[in-house]
Amino acid sequence: MTRLLTQRARALASASALALTLLGLASQLASAQVPAIFEGADLQLGAKLIADSQCVACHQRRVGGDGSAIYKPAGRINSPGLLRGMVEQCNLELNLTLFPEEVTAISAVLNRDHYRFK
Repeated sequence: MTRLLTQRARALASASALALTLLGLASQLASAQVPAIFEGADLQLGAKLIADSQCVACHQRRVGGDGSAIYKPAGRINSPGLLRGMVEQCNLELNLTLFPEEVTAISAVLNRDHYRFK
């Protein structure tokens, strides 16, 4: 009986170790897919700022419809740095007074939802 419990305990420990390893690999893979410039960005803050700001209204004025056509993958925004730079330009043009970490958060959300730079 004790031998059987020991074998089960070892099997459970092995399964737990494997699960932790897989979780670690999944975490590394997810972070590897985020451009360095957006690492650690607060995605919830970025989404809130997009919803609460003038972004959608301005994009609608520029491209019509719901404004999402502005995020064309083949457009002039072709790198994470250019994406962040464009958000900063919008910040300045519209006098949004966003802090740098807010610009990064918005850029990270746009990357996640539209651009998907690695």
